[in-house]
Amino acid sequence: MRTRRLNSSSDPVPPSKVAHRATLLDTEATRHIPVLLHETIRELAIARGDIVVDTTLGGAGHASAIAERLGAKGLLIGIDADHAAIERSRNALAHFNNTKIHLIEGNFRNLAAILNTLDVPTIDKALFDLGWSGYQLAAGKGFSFLRDEPLLMTYGEPGEGTLTARTIVNEWSEDSIADVLFGWGEERYARRIAKKIVERRTREPIETSMQLAAIVKEAVPPKYRFGRIHPATKTFQALRIAVNDELGALSKGLSAAWEHLREDGRIAVITFHSIEDREVKHLFAGWEKSGSGKRVAKKPIRPTREEIERNPRARSAKLRVVKKVLQEI
Repeated sequence: MRTRRLNSSSDPVPPSKVAHRATLLDTEATRHIPVLLHETIRELAIARGDIVVDTTLGGAGHASAIAERLGAKGLLIGIDADHAAIERSRNALAHFNNTKIHLIEGNFRNLAAILNTLDVPTIDKALFDLGWSGYQLAAGKGFSFLRDEPLLMTYGEPGEGTLTARTIVNEWSEDSIADVLFGWGEERYARRIAKKIVERRTREPIETSMQLAAIVKEAVPPKYRFGRIHPATKTFQALRIAVNDELGALSKGLSAAWEHLREDGRIAVITFHSIEDREVKHLFAGWEKSGSGKRVAKKPIRPTREEIERNPRARSAKLRVVKKVLQEI
């Protein structure tokens, strides 16, 4: 998100601008717009009677479009780690009386166990939308650096012993924090930010998202503070990925979907940053090299200019689709 340069590096953001940005977040939270909806449904080639897994329900935008195409013999399995997302989806999908729908609160890393519990040995299609909605921004868990919220960044409800962003910034070593910021956020100033975090926590614990954002802003060079994106963007991304083991979950979830996918079935993945996209590209290329899969397109499908104008969050989205093929003996 763009920030305008103030009179000095130490000037706070005017309260009116903070309130305006918070209002924008509230507005976005009430109108989740599914990204690459038309392209995803088209490339998944959903047919009546298919068994489809939407591993990231969110606002049920994609799930609703899928359910419309399944018919009475179809089955939609929707998964989300967020209890509120399950309830939103339950309401959004309630009018699809003819289609069988299972809504599961859980992480898609456990897809194999979920399918086993439902006694579903094979699936026809699977969707992984790795973006996160305005609902999550408004969840009060410290995902946004524009609000002063507890520094959690967990998708599900944290319990005793749950890893949180607060744990990382207050208890992990400087080197470990720097490795997280560089590895999962590709943050060029990871060392400087980690050093500043460790210095600051010796005075008082770092408890909130705005505290952390201010520390990051102080740690980086002036030119970086007022660049195209907020200077804390990559730090928050890295912490979120680390807290939720997103890449590990993605690899495990995709592998489970592939194992349960029938021949000619398809998996679609929508990514929003290069780290996730590289993981998906690597897996898909590996399946193609082994002869068990074929990428529907070598290059990812990008949103149109019109979609980006309607929904700026779509600008970094990439859709990749792979099809399972019959292996030659």
